Amino acid sequence: MLHLVFSNTIKMKLLRLVLLGSILCASTSTYSQFTDQINSNRPGKSAGAFAVGKKVFQIESGLYYINESHDVLDYKANGLGLEFTGRYGLLKEQLELTLDVQFQMDKYKSDILETNRSGLRNTTLGAKYLFYDPYKKGEEKPNIYSWKANHKFKWKSLIPAISGYAGVNYTMDNDYSIPDEATISPKIMLITQNHFKGKWVFVTNLIADKITSEAKNFGYVLTITYGVNEKWSAFFENKGVKGDYYSDGIFTLGATHLLMDNLQVDASISKNIKTTPDLIYGGIGFSWRFDKKHKDIEIKDGKEVKEKKEGKSKNGVLSDEELQKASEKAEKKKRRNKGEDLPEKSTQEQEEQKSKRLEDEIEP
Repeated sequence: MLHLVFSNTIKMKLLRLVLLGSILCASTSTYSQFTDQINSNRPGKSAGAFAVGKKVFQIESGLYYINESHDVLDYKANGLGLEFTGRYGLLKEQLELTLDVQFQMDKYKSDILETNRSGLRNTTLGAKYLFYDPYKKGEEKPNIYSWKANHKFKWKSLIPAISGYAGVNYTMDNDYSIPDEATISPKIMLITQNHFKGKWVFVTNLIADKITSEAKNFGYVLTITYGVNEKWSAFFENKGVKGDYYSDGIFTLGATHLLMDNLQVDASISKNIKTTPDLIYGGIGFSWRFDKKHKDIEIKDGKEVKEKKEGKSKNGVLSDEELQKASEKAEKKKRRNKGEDLPEKSTQEQEEQKSKRLEDEIEP
């Protein structure tokens, strides 16, 4: 008897699991790329494939210290810099406008010159658009029968999200500008992003920068990030650049800490592989997201579900739901108008009629 009861209990639990799995698999609706927690590009130099979300504004900023020397030109420079990036989701979830600004001030010293320098090293305005999102139809549902199936490597994870970026550089004539460098020059970039099983994210940027200027260069940025836990993440990055004026390879280590869902702080240190110049710099910063105006966009079968607008339809005919609302509104207005005609008299008459009925019931 006990064996039969135990067996039936197990069967019921299995049936519930199957039903739950069926419900999960049958659901094809998900939501936009906007996440519950802030998603920042700091403190690395790469840009992620995903936008911040429609009507979301995000600030990414930080201070850095730089120490620079050159074996051939025989100079040294050290100082501070400020980095600022503003990101805004415009028109669609996939589209993002960005403004990147870098200001630096340092002390430059050589055998023939010693001076204090300052100025904007970089100012770029651009836009990024997400062309392909492998997770748009929702993440793959877990297999409730197999632990091994849920934890094995998925070849599908090798397919990345893909974005394109196009921007314009504005170069000021200051202590950091290159002779005969164009004031306005374009920048284009191809961005990919992979999410691997566990907590790994891999981002690739392929860059063509200032391509109509004397300072034109081509390069790449490779960034791998690991989520240690819900609050901490660590990353390793390699940036390579090749140009007529400057070529180099830079390696960066860093970490981020989530203070709140919309606020993150970070720290990093970087070192290049050359001595012409020899660079080492490190910094701290923060990322802050303002998302009060954001509204989740529902995705069904990989397509955005448009919001239903109240009022008349395009052909001027009201739907059944709209007709019902209009009828209820008219009825409420009618009742209010009736109550406003003779409110006191109506109430008095009701009280008199009620008293009369009570007297009639009491009399034998």
